[in-house]
Amino acid sequence: MESKKLGNTDTKISAIGLGGMPLSLSGRPSQEEAIAVIHKALDLGVTLIDTADSYCLDESDKHHNEKLIATALEKYQGDTSKIVIATKGGLMRPQGNWTRNGNPEHLRQTIRQSHKALGGEKAIDVWQYHSPDPDYLISEALAPAKEAVEQGLIRYVGVSNFSVAQIKQAQEIVEIVSVQNQYNPWNRQPENDGVLEYCEQENLTFFPWSPLGGSRRVKLLQNIPVINEIAQEKGISVYQVVLGWLSSKSPCIVPIPGASKISSIEDSIASLNVKFSPEDIQRFEQGAAQVA
Repeated sequence: MESKKLGNTDTKISAIGLGGMPLSLSGRPSQEEAIAVIHKALDLGVTLIDTADSYCLDESDKHHNEKLIATALEKYQGDTSKIVIATKGGLMRPQGNWTRNGNPEHLRQTIRQSHKALGGEKAIDVWQYHSPDPDYLISEALAPAKEAVEQGLIRYVGVSNFSVAQIKQAQEIVEIVSVQNQYNPWNRQPENDGVLEYCEQENLTFFPWSPLGGSRRVKLLQNIPVINEIAQEKGISVYQVVLGWLSSKSPCIVPIPGASKISSIEDSIASLNVKFSPEDIQRFEQGAAQVA
């Protein structure tokens, strides 16, 4: 498995991660099936798992995904010392909805709850502020994260759904190693708003969420002519085409596709073998833009 450095740190992570969200939302697999997916990812060399306190059904189910991952690692027969878990805090799940909560007291509490959910024995590898809450200054919301780093509860801090200006504000409070924003062939805002360029400039790892376009888009990939054509030419799946395109866009990008089946994570990891020429990229983007 190819590896990359996490931001400016000496910590190495696999060039593709496992997104844990589908293992904990509505329609999720059984715990046994979910653990099998995580174990398969580890067997194939994945050392990065993306999660969040809000990957759950609702507030009564909070931290479900973190606890699931901790259980899977505990039961894994192989070496887990190099596994990096990146979690997030700052979103709430009332009645299954998604709302922001940048209240410093809430974040202070949820950091501790995430630490406990992930096993409570070592620092959280990466904790990310999930989405900036306009009711609180970024300096206020990230103060608990800075405190947690000083207390040994968090190793590294990242941000999610941030603009360049907001990333710069965050960097004034605490060292930032990663940015997690939506990025896929149909939502290319990080290319246009300067975030991707800034991540390259600052050596920040960029985790694209919804890399396959979300639950609606992923079901339609088979119907997009250019994706089907490239898949057939290269002898790969349509999912590998999209992930291969994404990985080719920047060396700072580490895709984190979600998976709820063993076959899905196997397919995603195989995308690392896909090579896109500049001509492939241009053709892909022109064809995908027509169905955006």
